[in-house]
Amino acid sequence: MQFQLTDKVALITGGSRGIGRAVALTLAQQGMRIAICGRTRESLDQTAHDITALGGICNSYQADVSRIQDIERLVRQVAEDTGSIDVLVNNAVTSSSARFDELTDDQFRYHIDVKLMAYIRIARLVLPLMTEKSGGRIVNIGGMTARIVAPLRMTNGVVNAGVANFTKQFAGYAAASGVTVNCVHPGYTATERVQQIFDREAQETGDTLDEVIGRRIADIPLGKLVQPEDIASAVLFFCSPMAQMITGQCIAVDGGSGAAISY
Repeated sequence: MQFQLTDKVALITGGSRGIGRAVALTLAQQGMRIAICGRTRESLDQTAHDITALGGICNSYQADVSRIQDIERLVRQVAEDTGSIDVLVNNAVTSSSARFDELTDDQFRYHIDVKLMAYIRIARLVLPLMTEKSGGRIVNIGGMTARIVAPLRMTNGVVNAGVANFTKQFAGYAAASGVTVNCVHPGYTATERVQQIFDREAQETGDTLDEVIGRRIADIPLGKLVQPEDIASAVLFFCSPMAQMITGQCIAVDGGSGAAISY
């Protein structure tokens, strides 16, 4: 299936690993020119190489999105190198697997800066570029902790709830420019960060890692962990013409594990 994305430009933050990497590869396979950013040059180079091997085009940028200076430089360089930004996928993330009494102000502040504030800042800078072209797509990667209680992921919950709220608020503002803004909430996804969560849970409970993973999978009606490619497929949908009249929405890709009814 073709999604009419050939030669358009996608900027993906945190695009060298996990979900971001899967999104970058998926959009590249649809003929998009890819720009990824991350903090580690080695993983950036590997993902750029893999995209090139598919016949795609990828520019990579080393940046720390918790710093406004890095964000401003990133958006400026991507625009200069590619000529435009048609799609923004806000995906950069950090995580603290800890209970409330272990979390410091700095950990809360850093998580807010890396994810929520970075999403806000990059969207603010990218919107004028999209407005010039009378349209664009912004997809924010949130997380199911926006909807559930997770004792070892309180900073995630606070930040992801903010991402969901920002998505709705900004969607209304950006609509006049022909820009849609949506959010994907991943459930337990087979990434390095989720592995760290499972490791901490095993430490807390005294169970083996296999027991922890088995318990989590048992809570997923579809009976398996979400794969990064599953999240990438949802992002692709939001970027495609099929979603041209969808904005301000948050969709969970969680295998059915979310028990909340969200209207």
